[in-house]
Amino acid sequence: MRHPTEGTLRRLVDEPAGVADADREHVTGCPACLSGLTAVQRDAAAVSTALDTGAVPDVDAAWRRLSHTVAVDERRRASAPAPARRWRNRLRSPVVAVVGVAALLAGGGAAAAADWLQVFRTEQIAPVSITQADLVALPDLSAYGTAAVVEEPDVREVPDAAAAEQATGLTVPQVADLPGGLGGDPAYQVGDRATVEFTFSAERAAQAAAAAGEVLPAPPAGLDGGRFRLSAGPGVAAVWTSGSGAPGLVVARAVAPTAESSGVPFETARDYLLSLPGLPEDLAAQLRAFSGDGTTLPLPVPAGLVTSSVADVDGAPATVLTSRDGSVAGVVWVTDGVVTAVAGSLDADEVLAVARGLQE
Repeated sequence: MRHPTEGTLRRLVDEPAGVADADREHVTGCPACLSGLTAVQRDAAAVSTALDTGAVPDVDAAWRRLSHTVAVDERRRASAPAPARRWRNRLRSPVVAVVGVAALLAGGGAAAAADWLQVFRTEQIAPVSITQADLVALPDLSAYGTAAVVEEPDVREVPDAAAAEQATGLTVPQVADLPGGLGGDPAYQVGDRATVEFTFSAERAAQAAAAAGEVLPAPPAGLDGGRFRLSAGPGVAAVWTSGSGAPGLVVARAVAPTAESSGVPFETARDYLLSLPGLPEDLAAQLRAFSGDGTTLPLPVPAGLVTSSVADVDGAPATVLTSRDGSVAGVVWVTDGVVTAVAGSLDADEVLAVARGLQE
């Protein structure tokens, strides 16, 4: 196979979801292309540095303008097919594919829900290490079937905590003591429940296997055409701006993700999907290590860029994430089916102090 062009390598850095599966697979197994990808990443970093004029952007104001524009635009075109196309494009993202497949494979319970069977509910979160090679090699969801958006989140700004609670039904946690350098009232963002339905296709999976030079294992009875429904939200986020104009602290809360099946037993789907060609073996091995009780949500963590550790927040097990340079940290935990996260331009001790001091 020919080597991908330099433009394709650059697109792997800027927009990996827009690169064909065949090119991503080639780059993963080609030392020359991986070397070229490293060079392109260095060039991208150099260009970013060169374009940095030193001006301090008003990121918070820009985020508010962008959120308002998106909300107005989506409401105006609610009856048009464009939003669905945009969501389908987002679902093709390798990162979204990791989260979607991981949520389906993380565990399995059994609870009747109309004609659906609940196969996953989030009670705790555990990190899953994702490398650059994993992202390059990972096929998007369309390699295994089709995805359709059932409910779209309408992310928008609201004036205060009372409006956020009314819009989401969630209690907005209050920060008792803000870290140094932060003050004033936060900006509030809310989003509605989001639901995506995925239908497994043996034909598409066979094509993906053939592209990887593999033969698709025979699907178990009932899996071809089997449907899986992933839901999350609604959610709310309170954002405080730092002195540089960037978000200094974010406190977010959302109804935790769940997944349901049209009737395919969890164990059947898990064992088969983890055996499919195209899913990086190191990622599959991590997913296999999760317990089978259907309560642990895998959280993708960039290997080498973010470290993770465990902590306790008011009796709940929590995952602490810290950037390699220590400039950004976050902590996330689950209580009674609700995910809460605290993150910002702080160190791990500071975000933990905020998290443990939240008031309901």
